[in-house]
Amino acid sequence: MALTPRIELRQGQTLVMTPQLQQAIKLLQLSNMELSTYLEEELERNPLLERGEGEQGDEIGGDSVELGEIEPAESNDGLDDAPIIDSSDLTDRDVLPEVEDAPLDLDYETAYTSDGGDDAPIGSDTIDSYLPSQTMSSGGSEPSKGESLIERASAEAISLKDHLLTQLNIAVVDPVGRLVGTSLIDSLDEAGYLPDDIDSIAERIGCDIERVEASLALIQQFDPSGVAARSLAECLALQLRDLNRLDPAMAAFLDNLELVEKQDINGLCRACGVDEEDVRDMISEIRRLDPKPGLAFRSETTQPIIPDVFIRPRPDGGWQIDLNSDTLPRVLVNRAYHARIVGRDKEHAEKSFITEQLHAANWLVKSLDQRARTILRVATELVVQQDLFFRLGVEFLKPLNLRDIAQEIEMHESTVSRVTANKYVATPRGIYAMKYFFTSAIASSAGGDAHSAEAVRHRIRELIDHEAPRAVLSDDQIVETLRTQGVEIARRTVAKYREAMRIPSSVIRRREKKQTASAA
Repeated sequence: MALTPRIELRQGQTLVMTPQLQQAIKLLQLSNMELSTYLEEELERNPLLERGEGEQGDEIGGDSVELGEIEPAESNDGLDDAPIIDSSDLTDRDVLPEVEDAPLDLDYETAYTSDGGDDAPIGSDTIDSYLPSQTMSSGGSEPSKGESLIERASAEAISLKDHLLTQLNIAVVDPVGRLVGTSLIDSLDEAGYLPDDIDSIAERIGCDIERVEASLALIQQFDPSGVAARSLAECLALQLRDLNRLDPAMAAFLDNLELVEKQDINGLCRACGVDEEDVRDMISEIRRLDPKPGLAFRSETTQPIIPDVFIRPRPDGGWQIDLNSDTLPRVLVNRAYHARIVGRDKEHAEKSFITEQLHAANWLVKSLDQRARTILRVATELVVQQDLFFRLGVEFLKPLNLRDIAQEIEMHESTVSRVTANKYVATPRGIYAMKYFFTSAIASSAGGDAHSAEAVRHRIRELIDHEAPRAVLSDDQIVETLRTQGVEIARRTVAKYREAMRIPSSVIRRREKKQTASAA
């Protein structure tokens, strides 16, 4: 075959992602707080966009849905344009009006992904309840009038690094010693630990290991007590040394912290060479220590969860579903300003700029309207599917996946995935991530409806919470109990759920209850 240049005509289909469509998809998976930040940037960038404070213009449409006994109730609660959604007789065109260029509900799974994150509970990373809990110190003068405590604390906060460097500059005069000490302080993590190896630090700064170890020993004498430790045992030992309580028995106790985790009192007695009463005194003593001394200098403020959707019960037994519009600026297009400047004699570049900004503003408003309506549709269907959960509790949570919601509201799974990502709903039972309501199914032993994995985890926790001290349930006994309740589950699944909820094994629980009973 000859290799010669030639012209060929080929016909094919391809999906073109316009910038406007990419923007609409991006808005769909943003939370309210993230969207608020994005809109602030757009208000500064586009001269034809402005905040809506009751003016007339193009802005986001209705943001409320009412459900009565699962069927929509025709009451707008003062919102004339609030959509009343019934997925049985509405199509995408009814609820989501077409937007120029392309519809929002397309399959972009090959180009985009949107994970909702892990909704598993966050547990402590310290050794069980015997070890000291995290403590945060606070102090300072009273805030001035009109100044919040959080703002005051943020303004006066000093970092762990600055606190240690101040002590280093006072304790060390030698420039080389200060350089080594600064390198060690820079290597500390936020909890005050030194994760790097001494050899690597010495090699990095070109210094003898003995000099680095001497500087580390000096820094370990600084405030807060226990800082610059390389392990939990060393951190506790430094604090006990400052209290003059690091005797040989306590040192042996710190060398056997794994027995503390297992709550093996007899093993601790043999390792430390003391009786049970002394071991319990040592446990009480280390519980008063701080395993993460550096966290007292952490200046980050905790960001509360802001719900994107409110689900409220109505007097007639239905549900009121509202978007949290308080966290979003109301955006509209200033057509009066556009009409005033477009008629003037302008250069071609200026007219093109104004036209482009007008199209961008119109598209943004339409995208916001689509986002609001899509979130309401998904939230409404979630209430329909999980009605028993909202009324009776987590044990009635149904197994649900994205396909179930997508089929009911006639959308693609990728759209539902983007809607539920990073979104939270406020319900009478608390604030939940939207992803929480999507759980896998566990078969029923009686051949009936499947059970939700989250509901089964709740049952396991209830069984363990109510077990008798002299009749601690093993994983096999929990399996048999659940089967009598109609749940077909394997022992390894029970063990996996129990470990995910940070519940110890039956052996450890039996030892804990026995020790509690003997102490009482």
